[in-house]
Amino acid sequence: MHSPAPLDPAGGHPCWVDVASDDPAACKRFYTGLLGWEFEPEVNGYSQARLDGEPVGAVYLARRDQARFLGWTLYLHVTNAEVAAKHIEAAGGTVLSGPVHVAGKGYLLVAKDPTGGVIGFWETDHGWHFATGRPGALSWAELNTRDGQRADVFFGGLFDFRQEQIGDGASFDYATWFRNGEPLVGRMRMGPEFPHEVPAHWMVYFGVDPAVGTDAIAARAAELGGKVSYEPFDSPFGRLAILEDPTGGTFTVVDSSRRSEPASPVDDPYDD
Repeated sequence: MHSPAPLDPAGGHPCWVDVASDDPAACKRFYTGLLGWEFEPEVNGYSQARLDGEPVGAVYLARRDQARFLGWTLYLHVTNAEVAAKHIEAAGGTVLSGPVHVAGKGYLLVAKDPTGGVIGFWETDHGWHFATGRPGALSWAELNTRDGQRADVFFGGLFDFRQEQIGDGASFDYATWFRNGEPLVGRMRMGPEFPHEVPAHWMVYFGVDPAVGTDAIAARAAELGGKVSYEPFDSPFGRLAILEDPTGGTFTVVDSSRRSEPASPVDDPYDD
């Protein structure tokens, strides 16, 4: 059976992350202390972060009508935000905000995929730069959803993703989404370990300097007023810990130099 051509074969790579907070000042102090981010002055409540001069994300004040966006939002690049919005609605998703024009940055929209995961899409202007794949910056992201197959179909129809199962597809259903041989993001089917009330969501991962280590970063997060939601543990992709900032934004940190041996060979989404 012939599959239809993807809507946006040049899109789909992570191009930005930001965190909505009801206390941006506390949030910025936390990420400065934890990841070494330096924040630019706020513009309309939005403050961009840099690491060694490179853009790595942002913190912004969530208005009362933006409560559904509290926490981290991942943005994937799209070639045309208007076209993407129409496709999202036609494919069973819901556009929650936008597309809106951001001066000098392009057009962005926030949507909910058919399985309930909230994600941003950004038609970036020429010259856009977003640092990834280094300590203190985004290193990976994955959709956690209860309907992995529907998510695969939705995002596969939007982008030119090759989707490869790295689990057994049953007890562990995890797909890595590739474009042109490059792993871009992942998708995990949520199992019984996730409480029923936890909705589909994207998890963002930030890299850890091996000289510091995941355990020290987790301890520092607690000292800075955050929470350790899941204590450091080893995995085939590195030593991980799930953390929460003081205003509720949940994220994962990973030291990809500390990898345990997998039970069986799998494709590694952190492998450059």
